[in-house]
Amino acid sequence: MDIDFLIVGQGLAGSLLAFELMQRNARVMVVDDGRENASQVAAGLINPVTGIRLVKSDRVDDLLPEAKALYSRLSKVFDRNFFVEKTMFRLLRNEAEIAQCQKRLNDPEYGAYLSKIHPRESFAYPFQYCRRLLEQKQTGYLNTRPLLDALQGFFIGLDSYRKITFDFRGTQDFEPFYRQGLKPKRIIFCEGYRLLNNPWFSWLPLQAVKGEILTIESDFVLPEQIINFGNWLIPIGENRYRTGATFERHCTDTAVTERAKHRLIQSLAKIDPRFESKTRIIDQQANIRPCTQDRMPFLGRHPANTKLWVFNGFGAKGSLQIPCYSRHLADTLLNDATLDKHCNIQRYYETHFPSSQSA
Repeated sequence: MDIDFLIVGQGLAGSLLAFELMQRNARVMVVDDGRENASQVAAGLINPVTGIRLVKSDRVDDLLPEAKALYSRLSKVFDRNFFVEKTMFRLLRNEAEIAQCQKRLNDPEYGAYLSKIHPRESFAYPFQYCRRLLEQKQTGYLNTRPLLDALQGFFIGLDSYRKITFDFRGTQDFEPFYRQGLKPKRIIFCEGYRLLNNPWFSWLPLQAVKGEILTIESDFVLPEQIINFGNWLIPIGENRYRTGATFERHCTDTAVTERAKHRLIQSLAKIDPRFESKTRIIDQQANIRPCTQDRMPFLGRHPANTKLWVFNGFGAKGSLQIPCYSRHLADTLLNDATLDKHCNIQRYYETHFPSSQSA
């Protein structure tokens, strides 16, 4: 089968890039080994302003409208809603945090994303461990697993999906693809943290960061908004919530741990002690985020083999970033548009690519 693009990995990056290319009439095949990926486990949180200093996510003014537009379009294609927009309340614990928050509220650059500060007493829920609450706008979460399931069905319906077990460790061998009769012009690797074992792109400075998430059920009424208290608490319906996530660098073990469960429950107990005794853990999951040193994604072609490309490194912000960057990469692949320097892997050619490596 002659195809334009073979996409390796059906996480959010591979799925949205495949959809974008297909909408432009490219012949695409998506291959995946069927193992659970980080996108399926991720909370899909979209939060334009993050961190202790309340900093806007890089390029969020461009990324967010494009993400919303694509998720709205996909909702119409599959007749179901994938992106849930919900107000977020961030708990402010001390005067320094309140002062930083007020500084951002006075900055017009943040007006689209921050609303106002609420006294704790004015909020119906009795939060502890906070003095004020900041109301944030244009926040929400992506239901990633239902979206990936819908896209997989879409690819299968077009005979554009294959479940293939592949392991590139120690070999530069495309035999698993050739046995399927696939003859691609270009191959794009969207494997998440498994890029660490990719023989063509393992030289890229990808950082594997493990995160664990709990799904809990509560015996008491909790807010309908997303709560940010260092970790996050996301209402998902029927008195159930997701909370997380832990952060463990340089770890590729996807097993869940008692240590992480205890840490997440203790964090919740700081804002309400009832979490220790009046909630039940419904599920605990772990994923490995594919992060980068400079917090910019990896897009581009292999320096010694123009047939090989990579689309990876979105870390914990894939739901926000991937829609825009899939269009950007598609423009490059189909129209020879120039990749932006900040995301182009050419920034690592000189410092990281081994000169002895051949195509």
